[in-house]
Amino acid sequence: MTISTTRRGFTMGLSAIGAAVLTGSLSAPALAQNAKFKLRYGTAFPADHPGTTRIVEASKAIAAETAGAVDLQVYPNSQLGSEPDMFTQTRTGALDFMSTSGANQTVVPVGGINALAFAFENYAKVWAAMDGGLGDHVRAQFAKVGLFVLPKMLDNGYRNITSSAKPVAAPDDLKGFKMRVPGNQLWVTAFKALGAAPTAINFGELYAALQTHVVDGQENPLALIESAKLYEVQKYIALSGHIWDGHHIFANQKKLAALPADIRTSIEKNLNTAALRQRGDIATLNDTLTTKLTGLGAVISTPAKQPFRDVLKASGFYAEWRGKFGDEAWTQLEKYTGALT
Repeated sequence: MTISTTRRGFTMGLSAIGAAVLTGSLSAPALAQNAKFKLRYGTAFPADHPGTTRIVEASKAIAAETAGAVDLQVYPNSQLGSEPDMFTQTRTGALDFMSTSGANQTVVPVGGINALAFAFENYAKVWAAMDGGLGDHVRAQFAKVGLFVLPKMLDNGYRNITSSAKPVAAPDDLKGFKMRVPGNQLWVTAFKALGAAPTAINFGELYAALQTHVVDGQENPLALIESAKLYEVQKYIALSGHIWDGHHIFANQKKLAALPADIRTSIEKNLNTAALRQRGDIATLNDTLTTKLTGLGAVISTPAKQPFRDVLKASGFYAEWRGKFGDEAWTQLEKYTGALT
């Protein structure tokens, strides 16, 4: 998912770093000003999102551990380009690190497999898969195109469906439903298979599109539903959890390999730790937001997932994407999700 820089402020109340939206990079303190290794990390997350604040925290830890030898400068808010742009920059070596969803690139199609609709029932299965065999398979494919992927992913949350007229409780509620989705084909084909009419609209234009009923609804993680105030024009929130999406942390393989071993060890250790802590931040945030959104007038429901999965299976959606992702990846996926085809 591409995160728009036009999004309204992402005010979470988290105290991980307490960063505000800044111009320029967020980097370690004076200790790293004369660093031997100056590295750049790009992200689309806002500066006060845990996906940024925890990386800044890691940057400070790396600077301290290496006695100032490493200055990892963090650029939030897509300052270094769109997520596909930063992905390309990291592949070519123009950028050292970046994070994005595997579904935001086309170089390694299997990179988006974790975002398969209604595949993962809960976080326990997500992390077992992505920290385990499925994640290992995906990371190995990125290595073939010159990218090192950190073993631990950042959490971008489960996506949920909002609507204005009535809650989405079952697949039939999506028939003819004009649904705003990102332009990614994994999203588009899933909602078409469910009978909806998916429409690509830029995130910055979404509030107005919902307000004027250009579309009937949309789907996003709770954090974005709250921060963009979509609940003001979408009364109903169905905790469908239809797609789980996370951000891989990518590094240029050659540039990382050229660093001294102790430097690489410090970077990898602290970035992995940052990802694990960020997951905890998102879990806390999600619990808080359910209560907060209810207090703001949203009507929240939790539809059963199996009926949606059954429709996708019957439509041939899973069979289609098994062909695109390949049997080896699909076998790894079904170890954690159970049979999908």
